[in-house]
Amino acid sequence: MLDRQMSVMHAGLLRSIELERVLEAVRSFALTPFGVARLTDLQPAPDRATVARRLAETTEGVRFADRHGRLPLRAAEDLPHWLEALASPGQALEPLFLVGIVDFLESVALSCTAIKGADSVPLLGDLAARTAGFTHEMAGVRRAIAPTGEVLDDASPRLRALRERLRRQRAHLRETLESFLRGRDSSRYLQEQVITDRNGRYVLVVKSEHRGSMPGIVHGASTSGASVFVEPMATVEINNEVVALGDEEAEEIHRILLELSDRFRERMADVRRTVDAAGELDEIQAKAQFARLTDACAPELVDAGFELRSARHPLLMTAVLARTHTGAETNEDANEREARRREPVPVDLLLEPPDNVLVITGPNTGGKTVAIKTVGLLAAMAQCGLHVPAADGARLPVFRMLAADIGDEQSIEANLSTFSWHVTNIAGMDRDLILPALVLLDEVGAGTDPVEGGALGVAMVDHFRRRGATVVATTHYDAMKTYAATTDGVQCAAFGFDPENFAPSYRLHYGSPGRSLALEMAARLQLNPEIVAAARANLDGREAQLAEHLARIDAELKAVEAERQAFAARERSLDQQETRVRLREDAVRQREEVSRRKLNEQLEERLRAARREVDTVIDDLKRRTSTLVRDASRRTAALSTGDAGSLRAGAMKAIESAVETRRDESAAAAEAAQPRVLDRPPAPGDRVAVGALGLEGRLVSVHAGAAEVDVRGKRLRARLQDLRPLETATGPREQVRVHVELQPRETVAMDLNVIGCTVDEALGRAERFLDETLLTDQRTVRVIHGYGTGQLRKALAGFLREHPLVMHFASAAPEAGGGGVTVVELKD
Repeated sequence: MLDRQMSVMHAGLLRSIELERVLEAVRSFALTPFGVARLTDLQPAPDRATVARRLAETTEGVRFADRHGRLPLRAAEDLPHWLEALASPGQALEPLFLVGIVDFLESVALSCTAIKGADSVPLLGDLAARTAGFTHEMAGVRRAIAPTGEVLDDASPRLRALRERLRRQRAHLRETLESFLRGRDSSRYLQEQVITDRNGRYVLVVKSEHRGSMPGIVHGASTSGASVFVEPMATVEINNEVVALGDEEAEEIHRILLELSDRFRERMADVRRTVDAAGELDEIQAKAQFARLTDACAPELVDAGFELRSARHPLLMTAVLARTHTGAETNEDANEREARRREPVPVDLLLEPPDNVLVITGPNTGGKTVAIKTVGLLAAMAQCGLHVPAADGARLPVFRMLAADIGDEQSIEANLSTFSWHVTNIAGMDRDLILPALVLLDEVGAGTDPVEGGALGVAMVDHFRRRGATVVATTHYDAMKTYAATTDGVQCAAFGFDPENFAPSYRLHYGSPGRSLALEMAARLQLNPEIVAAARANLDGREAQLAEHLARIDAELKAVEAERQAFAARERSLDQQETRVRLREDAVRQREEVSRRKLNEQLEERLRAARREVDTVIDDLKRRTSTLVRDASRRTAALSTGDAGSLRAGAMKAIESAVETRRDESAAAAEAAQPRVLDRPPAPGDRVAVGALGLEGRLVSVHAGAAEVDVRGKRLRARLQDLRPLETATGPREQVRVHVELQPRETVAMDLNVIGCTVDEALGRAERFLDETLLTDQRTVRVIHGYGTGQLRKALAGFLREHPLVMHFASAAPEAGGGGVTVVELKD
């Protein structure tokens, strides 16, 4: 049943809305052939659970990419074929195949490590947990095979021993042959003073006429016949041993490669599981990169209706088109091709329940076809797990069927006219309808008599409405416009235009059908004015009256929209004023709190000073008492009661004197801290205190018992009896002088090395480095980032492009590091 639903879902729609071209752009972000394969097979899912999971995975992919950059996945294009060979028992993989498999598995391990260290990516974490580790197998390949594919001597002790013997025998063979080259008698028989190889055996090039003078085995002759290749008898045994050792070396290499291959082959289930998880991770990161490219968002899944504010067709974006084969065949008309040369104008596509039909009208070339394609494409993208290029808050249902009748696919072979093709297509959609369904009908009822076509279009749209489908239709027919304006459950909208030159605005206005402007558009497209005038004369009275009525409605809608915008602007202004008042009130409260806190601190400090003085007096009394005791002891006479009383009385007087002194000082300080209140009514120009608010300002004017006071540049009205005149403080103000001296660092490095850093770490270090360099006379520095995946270089380029201190930057010369080093010139 699911397969049938999927086939119905894609009948005619995916080709019409060009979903494949969007997926082509997404595939351009894939890092492995497994990700490419998954994206090639990607289709809209018909169930809500699958769609929700796909969108959540893409959201996590965007979150990860924003914080950590792209996953370090990598794989050769031929890797799937290598894995197929690995699945064949007894087959030893080529050295480069094994190196490629290890390189891929290593990138998967690095990606999983990065995911496990990230926050808020549980779905990616589950995929990373599905992969297996191959540390032992990868180490064996790295130890045995060089990155270039050469099997190393350390691959096995026997291989090392064989190669050492082989090197010695080859050296012995070469020395023997070179003796023939140096020999006085033998050298004159040689055609060339070289040692060459024939069929794996080392030979000499002997002149044909001296063949009998050089005993040995002939391994052929030159093309001209002037030379023969002779293996001297003295080297035959040595050559035999070299060949035998070479065969043994090849056998040992085959054994090593088979052993390394079998290690992976024994874990083939783990390999397949890891490949599947890596392909899914690659698919998610490609979707995430496409979402970032198009500034897209994850739509909320709802039961009915849709809301796509500021929606943009992705294939109208220059950045997306750059990632597709622009020469591919499309179904667009000339007007749409013209629109592709510009960035898309965002459009609000809305359908609120209980309405389930949206009828779009408006002038030709106004954007109706692009709008209806955008609805279908964004719905299909969402069900593929792709974020949609629309404003945050987008909402879409999950449709089990997506169907469309867009464009003109007249078939000569099937003997179908344009009208016949449309009717046949719509009949098939009705026959296979599965709810919930999205039905797109472009220029419904077109291709026949306008009166009959309008009636047929109304019947078709209303039929799908009554069956419960979500319908989006475009039309020029008056019957359809009347139906949209008068039928419950149907929303109408029209594309706007400039009333002066009738140029399309590509803005959709809801609530009223719009004018088709066929005659106005014809005049704008420079059709002969006589033809346009004749067409106007051919309009009958009812058509002219309807056109005038629609024009009046358009004018009224524009006026309402202008009033709505003016009201919104006034509302925003009031909100801003309220915010400013609230901020001022908060500032006043903060200043009052600071003043109270400072006053409390001063009182506490004075109290502590008083306590210290009391303690000093008591300590002095204790010292005097000790002195009296010592004096009394020397005189051997006891201290009289009178003397003790006098002593206590003196102590009390000293304490009271200290307290009174501190009280007087506190009162004087408090009085000095507050402006003195004058004993006369306030007059304009006086400094005054305003009632219980504690605010101070300058009295500007007095009128009928009301006063206007300037408080720090703000005018305040208050009653005159609430004002208290204050004495103006005189005396010079103490000036505070601030001197700032920057000491430059003694040495600042001309190079910044960020190799091994993450993107965030590299950008942070680069910012500090440029700030430090500003304090020196250096104006040219270098940032060393290496080649790697290129992410550091791209991130640093974007950072340097926006940095206010940077005048110019470029890659270093090849001899100075090339693309792995960026040279930065700073502004003076």
